[in-house]
Amino acid sequence: MTDTQQRLVLRLEADGRFELIEWPRPGGGTLNTLHTAIGCRAVDAVDISDDLTMWLDDEGTVTGLPVNYGATALYAAHKPPHQTYHGTVVITGGTDRHGDTLPLTTDQVMAIVEFHLSHTAVVIPAQRTN
Repeated sequence: MTDTQQRLVLRLEADGRFELIEWPRPGGGTLNTLHTAIGCRAVDAVDISDDLTMWLDDEGTVTGLPVNYGATALYAAHKPPHQTYHGTVVITGGTDRHGDTLPLTTDQVMAIVEFHLSHTAVVIPAQRTN
């Protein structure tokens, strides 16, 4: 990845909406980015695989946030699920040799979006005609 490439991660909301957000460079406010994107005070990391991490509101279950079926399905596609995940989540890459969280590769973004669209009831808006 060169310095000019965007560093992107995927934000998945419980209602199925998703968006790509900019991921800061190491030391550039990753925790603040997570708090803002998820809308929480405390985050928890869940390893989906060696190269995918899901970040979520640590208090989401106890505060009654809705189940995020997309996030739960994504986890279940990699490991046997042991719970449901609640609220908005952020999906990042794995970690580098220094332990810094990596952004997603273009291939990872495409695979996750394709999986999400095929496994959740996301309504894709029709093209505007006027």
